Amino acid sequence: AGSSIDAVAKGAYIVSDNSTGNLPDIILMGTGSEVHLAVGAAEKLVADGKTVRVVSFPCWELFEKQSPEYKESVFPKAVKRRLVVEAASSFGWAKYVGPEGDYVCIDDFGHSAPGDVVLKKLGFTVDNVYAKAKALL
Repeated sequence: AGSSIDAVAKGAYIVSDNSTGNLPDIILMGTGSEVHLAVGAAEKLVADGKTVRVVSFPCWELFEKQSPEYKESVFPKAVKRRLVVEAASSFGWAKYVGPEGDYVCIDDFGHSAPGDVVLKKLGFTVDNVYAKAKALL
């Protein structure tokens, strides 16, 4: 899998999925530069024997315009374990994460340091995303 103009135009699309036609154990989703953290965490979960779907989710508005069938193909209702990685507020993500999911987001402000230092301190690392995902499983 991967990215393409057509995929991005749908607002959300599957980047990787090792569930081979079955439902994944968990869905990891991210936007932009956070997707690589989801991919890295997915690789570690797959090594643990889990089935994982990674979804790039660049635009809620475009995704909401898609057919119910497409939405279900990306986010099956039966998969309740979901984790979003977003270097911004968690506001608005509950609709996609659901009540059994979790977040790696920034819901406060005022941190001062070089960007990579702040992101690491706030948990934007493959290891933290992996730990959060593993806790859901």
